[in-house]
Amino acid sequence: MTDGITYAAAGVDTAAGDRAVELMKAAVAGTHGPQVVGGVGGFAGLFDASELKNYNRPLLASSTDGVGTKVAIAQALDKHDTIGFDLVGMVVDDIVVCGAKPLVMTDYIATGKVVPERVADIVRGIAEACTVAGTALVGGETAEHPGLLAPDEYDVAGAAVGVVEADELLGPERVQDGDVVIAMASSGIHSNGYSLVRAVVKHAGWGLDRNVEEFGRTLGEELLEPTRVYSSDCLALAGDPKAQVHAFSHVTGGGTAQNLARVIPAGLSATIDRAAWEVPAVFKVMRELGNVPWNDIEHTLNLGIGMIAIVGKDGADAALERLAALGVDSWVLGTIAADSDEAANANLIRGAKGVEGGSVRLLGEYR
Repeated sequence: MTDGITYAAAGVDTAAGDRAVELMKAAVAGTHGPQVVGGVGGFAGLFDASELKNYNRPLLASSTDGVGTKVAIAQALDKHDTIGFDLVGMVVDDIVVCGAKPLVMTDYIATGKVVPERVADIVRGIAEACTVAGTALVGGETAEHPGLLAPDEYDVAGAAVGVVEADELLGPERVQDGDVVIAMASSGIHSNGYSLVRAVVKHAGWGLDRNVEEFGRTLGEELLEPTRVYSSDCLALAGDPKAQVHAFSHVTGGGTAQNLARVIPAGLSATIDRAAWEVPAVFKVMRELGNVPWNDIEHTLNLGIGMIAIVGKDGADAALERLAALGVDSWVLGTIAADSDEAANANLIRGAKGVEGGSVRLLGEYR
């Protein structure tokens, strides 16, 4: 008589999961302030919401996201300590767009085989970015999926909740004719469009260990550059009355125009000057390697802009000064004006991602 089938024989190592938790505990605990109750290891993360009593009408903001096929680059290089940073940026920077402070975050890692050191590296990256964002990492889950994912494969996802005072809510309702559009520089490709990037790299036959003169480092190092986390900087900018912040737009999948269109109200249009900034080298190299049309690449990648602020016409100088003091490269990208009939035949982006609002018009050529 043969021995019965065990969970371990089925491919799940619960002891490895426990070791992973031990390796990540210190990093997770490092994101906890006095509002976190119970520490690491509970079934649910607990956060003391007593602070919300100080709000007249607190609105909770939530977001969830992943990092897409960028994980394939991390897996190919066996380097996993930055992908978690990407995850946090993708989630909390969606929350801050409406002016909300991200309070808590949770993560989910699915993998074919739990390798404790790899899981701990991912979570350390998450914790590091949560510290930058001022967000508590209050819980998470690591799931082993043998037979569904290969032993070295994994995917990550996360969710966060934040809060904003109702009368301080940012968005299209505040945007006005005459407002100024300000761009904040990205750190690179961030975490969108990697299916296009990977197709280009494969087409070119380039290895991730290839040194690229334009980057000053290897291709793999460039492609794994973490997503910038803007939430604290955006909250500081929004808190400066001189900056007159009306709205933010997080530039993710769809590029600058499609994401900006989501915060433009009906009847208004943003006019963007493509020559307002120099496109960073990584985007130029990807375009040239794959002979990617500009029209396609600008609707896929961020082209050097990770976050956008729309400010009052008298707030632009103060906003630029504030961002410079925060160490964020920024510049005037365009302006907001009435959506005239003459613009109907122009290169307009409307109705992006289900939002029925205003439009964005792109003019000029990239440099």
